[in-house]
Amino acid sequence: MSLFGRLFGKGGGASHAAATEAEPVDHKGYAIHPDPMPEGSRWRIAARIERVVDGEAKVHRLIRADTLDDRDQAVEASVRKARQMIDEQGDGIFG
Repeated sequence: MSLFGRLFGKGGGASHAAATEAEPVDHKGYAIHPDPMPEGSRWRIAARIERVVDGEAKVHRLIRADTLDDRDQAVEASVRKARQMIDEQGDGIFG
C-alpha cells in the first residue's frame, strides 16, 4: 500500500491502530500522539499534535520521510520531531 493510500484512509485499518498505539506525551501544553506508520518492514516517523487554541481543538498531522527498523525507535523519533516542530513553530503549525 502506498503512503498516499494510507494518508487518505485506504488500508492501515484497525490492526495498524492497535499495533501502533502509544501513550500521548505533553510538551508545552501540546499533546503529542506518536503514531509511526508501517512501511514494509520499517516504520515511518509520524505523530498527531493536538492543542486547544482560543477554545477550539486544533490538530496537526506530522509525517516524515524518515523510516526506522524498530517501532519503539520510531515512536521516540516521532516525539522528538514533534517537540522540535512545536519549539520552532508554536501554534503556527495549525495553519
